[in-house]
Amino acid sequence: MHDLLTWVQGLPTLWIYLVAALIVAGETAVIFGLLVPGEATLLLVGFLTYNGTLRLGPALLAMIVAALVGDTLAFRAGRRYGPRLRAGLGHRVGPGRWSRADAMLARLGGRGVFAARWVAFARTLVPRLAGAAGMPYRRFALWNLAGVATWVAGSILLGHLAGESYDTVSRVLGRATGAALALLAGLLGVVLAGRWLGRNPDPARALLSRAAALPPVRWLGARYGVLFFLLAMRIGPAWTLLLNLAAGLLLLFAAGLAIAGLLAVVVRNSGLAALDGAIGAWFTARRTPDAADATLVVVSLVRGWVLIVLVAMVAAVLAWRNRPLRTDLLSVVGTAGAFVPLVMLAVVAELTGATGDGAHEAVPFSTQNAVVAASLCTLAWLVSRSARWPVAVAAWTAAAAGVLGVAAARLYLGLETTSGTAAAVLLGVLWTVVFVVAWATRDRAVGDREQSAGPVRPAQGHRRPVEPC
Repeated sequence: MHDLLTWVQGLPTLWIYLVAALIVAGETAVIFGLLVPGEATLLLVGFLTYNGTLRLGPALLAMIVAALVGDTLAFRAGRRYGPRLRAGLGHRVGPGRWSRADAMLARLGGRGVFAARWVAFARTLVPRLAGAAGMPYRRFALWNLAGVATWVAGSILLGHLAGESYDTVSRVLGRATGAALALLAGLLGVVLAGRWLGRNPDPARALLSRAAALPPVRWLGARYGVLFFLLAMRIGPAWTLLLNLAAGLLLLFAAGLAIAGLLAVVVRNSGLAALDGAIGAWFTARRTPDAADATLVVVSLVRGWVLIVLVAMVAAVLAWRNRPLRTDLLSVVGTAGAFVPLVMLAVVAELTGATGDGAHEAVPFSTQNAVVAASLCTLAWLVSRSARWPVAVAAWTAAAAGVLGVAAARLYLGLETTSGTAAAVLLGVLWTVVFVVAWATRDRAVGDREQSAGPVRPAQGHRRPVEPC
């Protein structure tokens, strides 16, 4: 990074502006932003404004104009080539997915254009989708201007503010890139695990059925199948269900340990721990006795066990209203037993917390932050499943604000480090993602089965005609 900055500083200023503008505009106009996001360019521009190579005002204006030009070209391309694109790829993507994408853009409208600017892949595709969907350019331009202005300004100012420690940032940047790729791979694994759980609501029974196909187990079944049958009859369906639930919870506990281990590796190699001291000192310098006392009261009230009890109460009420319940692991932990995964997560966070002399080398998971994040996300998930879209958005927005607020409050009080907080919040969020994906997968599978089965017609019996009085 230092060599790159030294080389760039030797270039003519006009060339730097031109190359950076082409990269920012080409991110959406030429679609290579799917491979090379523009944040790195804007951060570099911010570094150069701090060093005096570029001026902050002209750099902000040039990058905003470049991003607007790229989005406008992408919007026009979507308007002109959108039908041809759908006709060419429609048989691969499927008309159902196109319809859902159109419905999402129609529902979110300009807000979706604004939010997409902050997501690397979305800001490359959404302008084309908006153009193909027939969104008026005036509406697109207003929301896109708001998104571009905030995104470009935030990225450049972040690079400018980090100018004093750009050597540290450049040293950490390479490690953070590898950690981000590992985190994306872990997120993909979490989503796949959730999809598998949705297709197999009783994971222990599904694994046993697959194990029964193995030659040794198949030989035991053929030789002692009658004995196994008599033992199952002796245990009874109730104990069989309890044993299956216990085995499923053990599998989830092992999954929690795996997710925690992955996050420990990711955060440890991201270089985030190098910023713990600086961020901690920043919060310490702004701490006052009155504000600390008030924050301590809030943190004491919003604790893990309090939220677990709240989740249990909300889950019980919703389960009672949406009777009957299914007798499988996913139905239990997704309805009345929604508090059980939170208890398991608390145990996982305690077991994976760093202690001893090697604490500075490991990632000390914050049990409170992990449980708070998972509890608030679980509450939002429970409420939003049967609520209308505005209520669901409000629930998830409140959950995100609560997670960030509690994490910032604990950092302000000096109870946690930045790396430990990030790891704990990610642990809680990913733990909830497993069940969100699993529930959505099972709902989709049930809906597909019901749609393929068709409407159930009532049986045609012989009815005696009703005589008038």
